[in-house]
Amino acid sequence: MSRELLETLTWLAPLPPLAAFAIIALFTHRHRQTSSTIAVGAMLISAVLAFIVFFNVIGLPDLGKNPLRQSIPWIPTGETALRLGILVDPLGATFLFMVPLTCSLIFIYSTGYMASDPLYSRFFAFLSLFGGSMMGLVVSDSLLALFIFWELMGFCSYSLIGFFYRKPSAYKAAVKAFMTTRVGDMLLLLGMVYLYSQTGTLSFFDVLHNEETLRLLAETPAVLGLGISAAGMIGILIFGGTVGKSAQFPLHVWLPDAMEGPTPVSAMIHAATMVSAGVFMLLRFFPLFQFAGHDSVAFTIVGVIGALTAFLGATIAVAQYDIKRVLAFSTISQLGFMVAAVGIGAYIAAGFHLLTHAFFKALLFLGSGSVIHGVEHGHHHTAHGHSHHSNPSHDGDHHSDTEAEHDDHHASAQTEHSESFDPQDMRNMGGLRHRMPVTFWTFLIGSLALIGFPFITAGFWSKDEIFADAFHAIGEGNTLAVVVFIVLVISATLTAFYTTRQVALTFFGEPRSAAAEHASESAPSMTVPLIVLSIFALFLGFINVPKDFPLFGALLGDGAYWLKNLLVSGLLEKEPTIPFNPIPVLFSLAVVAIGMGLGYAVYLRRPLQAGQTDPVEKLGGLFTFLHNRWYFDELYRAIFIRPMQWLADNYTRLVDKGLIDAVLEGGYRLGSVVAGWFKTFDRVVVTGISDFIGNTIRDIGREGRELQSGQVQNYLLSGLIAAVVLVVFFLVFSR
Repeated sequence: MSRELLETLTWLAPLPPLAAFAIIALFTHRHRQTSSTIAVGAMLISAVLAFIVFFNVIGLPDLGKNPLRQSIPWIPTGETALRLGILVDPLGATFLFMVPLTCSLIFIYSTGYMASDPLYSRFFAFLSLFGGSMMGLVVSDSLLALFIFWELMGFCSYSLIGFFYRKPSAYKAAVKAFMTTRVGDMLLLLGMVYLYSQTGTLSFFDVLHNEETLRLLAETPAVLGLGISAAGMIGILIFGGTVGKSAQFPLHVWLPDAMEGPTPVSAMIHAATMVSAGVFMLLRFFPLFQFAGHDSVAFTIVGVIGALTAFLGATIAVAQYDIKRVLAFSTISQLGFMVAAVGIGAYIAAGFHLLTHAFFKALLFLGSGSVIHGVEHGHHHTAHGHSHHSNPSHDGDHHSDTEAEHDDHHASAQTEHSESFDPQDMRNMGGLRHRMPVTFWTFLIGSLALIGFPFITAGFWSKDEIFADAFHAIGEGNTLAVVVFIVLVISATLTAFYTTRQVALTFFGEPRSAAAEHASESAPSMTVPLIVLSIFALFLGFINVPKDFPLFGALLGDGAYWLKNLLVSGLLEKEPTIPFNPIPVLFSLAVVAIGMGLGYAVYLRRPLQAGQTDPVEKLGGLFTFLHNRWYFDELYRAIFIRPMQWLADNYTRLVDKGLIDAVLEGGYRLGSVVAGWFKTFDRVVVTGISDFIGNTIRDIGREGRELQSGQVQNYLLSGLIAAVVLVVFFLVFSR
């Protein structure tokens, strides 16, 4: 297929879901089935277009140095213009495969999960805009276009996290997500401005594929000094956008609360769109970091924040009971793995883990939604009798009374029998593997991939490559790699433990509630996407098996390592093949063995019974600390929120009356004094002088009137006097 046609298809790929949003919002929002059909169909069309481009470009040997690109003038800027265009390089091509595929499966899943929601059409409108925005971001050819789609996704996340807007916790979570990510977006905007001021362009190709430009940025001191180059400072500012969007420390606090949105939204945010966009942008700008130097401040900041976030998320996940929040902190932790990998220069490993993570985390979130859905129906079964809600496809009417009544967190909180029942609390589950076998097996596969179960899951190959790259960097004297390796090994061990705990509490043992005992399997519209995602969670890792890896490298052949070549783009030289080292593999095996072994000993050997205290609570104060998320929310509330609330509450007294009124009243008094001065000046000077002149002229006129007597002799006398005066004047002054 010609490059021109592929470029045209790339232009078209983001348009169907964007058009679906407009059509649903303007025309079909009153027709539920039509709206969902348009949304799903548009996403599938977008996926087909993206796949055509992907499968035609992966074989191009020079795609990194000669990507698909096309642009048009957009905004005039004097003699030049900002351009809008598309770019498909190896990184973009990889995401053209992952994003539309996962989005399509989430869309299909949503038709079953949201079937009874009264705002069904609204949901699919925003979901379409979300998917289309991510597609647009992936093919953007400049930081300006990326930023536009970046902000569109911010709007979509706000709208969908707060989808159940009558529920206070939902709209508060939406505001929290929006405001927290704005901090990172402001740093990204500053990075854009700085980059444009230094290069005169925001085009990825003109900056990131231009060695001269990158070298100039690396040699130019940053505007603030501090021993950082312009390349390093721009990289740090752009990384600020990643910190916000991908929920890295210290802006990680919004992502767990984002679970207030419907479960398909959680899957979109955590796997296909929002958080993936942050790491995608970081990978996109890796050449900038590379030219800043592997020992630069920029790499150090990225590596430290990534490692800290990985550890932070893993520790908090250990002490959570909400099935979705465990996965939320897992996402934070896994994103930390990717960011830490970038910090030590492991670009390929970070991209590979992002790719595999998208599939198994989408699987886990959709699986958790299926669990919640099944438990909800089990609860309604016990609360309302066998005649209610026997259909597990959300086709019942139990959520149709008000918009607020249908939500994942407390779907039946309004019923008299369910005021304290939480269908997301794993303590209310147990034994679901018998009631929901498809959900159980697919969730188990996703969990094993998250753990990195050896050899048979995609998560093992991508996580092991991060360990391998970190261990190799240690051998080359990279001090940061030592910290990253140790922290990630500890975090991976915790991941294996809390994931085993989650599976055990949810699916094993005896049901710990009547709802779990009567839970039922979800409809095919929900389970089929789980099965498809589980296939990728198992086998996707085989695309990047090192050739010299024992047994597997020989079995899979030379084609197994094509991802390493595919991801290399622009000025990135192909990474030298790291010789196989068994030590990182042994660490990977040990991580799984220790974490799963501990989880088995605590939760599987003797499954938790109804009313029994969770063994992890025996950690006492440490459990409380972790359960409360290291008290970051309380800290931010004390440092930022309460002072702002205090300022808002005292605005009238301090600002309005204390400052504004004082200024206005002072101005009034000053004006009165000045007005008095002007009044005196007017009376004495202006009025006094004008009155004097007027009176003088009047007096002269009065005296002059006496000369007009009407007698000729007086006139002759006056003429004689005047003649004498003139003669005297000329006689005196003519000499």
